[in-house]
Amino acid sequence: MKIKLMRCCALVILGFITTLVQAQDYNNAQQLAQRLRSLASSSSSASLESLTKTLGGKDIWMLTLGTGDVDNKPAIAVVGGVEGKHLLGVEMAVRFAEDVIANRSELLENTTFYVFPNMSPDATEQYFAALKYGRSGNAKPTDDDRDGRLDEDPFEDLNGDGMITMMRVYDETGDWTTHAADARVMVKADKSKGEKGTYKYFTEGRDNDLDGKFNEDGQGGIHFNKSLTYEYAYFTPGAGEHPVSELENRALLDMLYTKWNIFSVVTFGPGNNLSSPWKYNRAGASKRVVTSILNGDDDINQLVSSKYNEIVGLKDAPRSGDQGGDFYQWAYFHFGKLSFGTPGWWVPTVKGDSTAAPNKDKNAEVNFIRWAAQEGIDNAFVEWTAIDHPDFPGQKVEVGGVAPFLMMNPPLDKIGDLGEKHAEFIAELAAMQPEIKLVNVKSESVGKGLTRITADLYNAGTLPTHSTMGQRSRWLRRVKVALQLDGNQEVVSGRKVQLIRNVDGDEAQQLTWLIKGKGSVTIEAGAPHTGIVSSSVDLK
Repeated sequence: MKIKLMRCCALVILGFITTLVQAQDYNNAQQLAQRLRSLASSSSSASLESLTKTLGGKDIWMLTLGTGDVDNKPAIAVVGGVEGKHLLGVEMAVRFAEDVIANRSELLENTTFYVFPNMSPDATEQYFAALKYGRSGNAKPTDDDRDGRLDEDPFEDLNGDGMITMMRVYDETGDWTTHAADARVMVKADKSKGEKGTYKYFTEGRDNDLDGKFNEDGQGGIHFNKSLTYEYAYFTPGAGEHPVSELENRALLDMLYTKWNIFSVVTFGPGNNLSSPWKYNRAGASKRVVTSILNGDDDINQLVSSKYNEIVGLKDAPRSGDQGGDFYQWAYFHFGKLSFGTPGWWVPTVKGDSTAAPNKDKNAEVNFIRWAAQEGIDNAFVEWTAIDHPDFPGQKVEVGGVAPFLMMNPPLDKIGDLGEKHAEFIAELAAMQPEIKLVNVKSESVGKGLTRITADLYNAGTLPTHSTMGQRSRWLRRVKVALQLDGNQEVVSGRKVQLIRNVDGDEAQQLTWLIKGKGSVTIEAGAPHTGIVSSSVDLK
């Protein structure tokens, strides 16, 4: 009887845990590790390794999907979790890997995928903590306000709801007012329109160091997405003491720089040049330190963007979250690869019913609150509640606002089939990869023991072998064409080894040699990111 009771209790507990995991939607670090290990063990085409551990003790995982000589096939790097508050990016990266193994294994015959699911695990773990707040930084203690003390002004949960939201203080000298379409939403007063502020607006907490600022030096140190070398913002909170200062940044870059076969990078994060491609700017492209996509690469971005919009079908994208030190810009401007970014989802535009005040400035919080109400998401907004605040004696202070994480991370049942659609898009990108071939190979005798060999070096892919930025950076390996001769053969004209800067998609370059000798020679051509081919030619 006791054994039956224990089994019954165990089943109840197991069911309860399962329900919690399902209700939670997103994976914490332990669950993510289990999910990745399960995926890797389910297929011989997948392998998993930890590149490093963060200061918070979390693994930085790399999942390799491929068959055969994976490092000598054209490859795409898929990166999630570049922004710590964006757990959806982690989910989209993992869903892509799961989709490839389950439904698109044929892709792995010609393409390798390196998937880095979460580059900000210290930050994303805050989603699962007892005190939830939007966090971007890792576990490194920092002195963000430069007062000689570390993490001395953290958040405080003043209303005891387990979340950090916002705090508004009624004050006629304030710069903030309520939004015309929804009085729960705070906006800066526009003095050019005659608006007057009636509130001061802060994050929820105390001014612990009495410097007049709130929560400016709390837990959550260096942001992965602020700590890369492109347009790095020195002396900015979250950026670190120097670029690539953190274990996770260094581990990723060290790995990427060993993968010569990567031709493109896809990032799930705030940056978005897929819904709307980057625009070529002549002034920015002419600078010594380039700040614009280069001429030619903009056409590629436009082509890939059109494929993305056709497949994924998302509309009304918000402004891209490009910033100094971010990853997906680094991948193009400093790594020289074709780089594409998307959040994977954003709050759809809601017009509201006839009773709703018009959201004329398309305020994101107003739109989110209306969408959440429409979707039946009850915990999206914490209603403003009056509190007694020791830093504002005798003043009206209220705590409330949009709940942390939800604007970027909806319940996963609200994103529909976007995981599958993004996998389809990345598969389409792989189908466009550069592919070197040797075609129209001919040999003809020209007398006196000499043979003329001609061949067309053809890129059968849609994408060029090298981006314009990649050619300028000189980092990408060029396409190598080499003749393999025996001791009785000699190259009379032409180069035995030559390096080709670029072959555009669906274009060819003709090569010719004059060879003295008998027998056969082998032409080998390609690079890790284009594929390597060879052709044997008989001498006349």
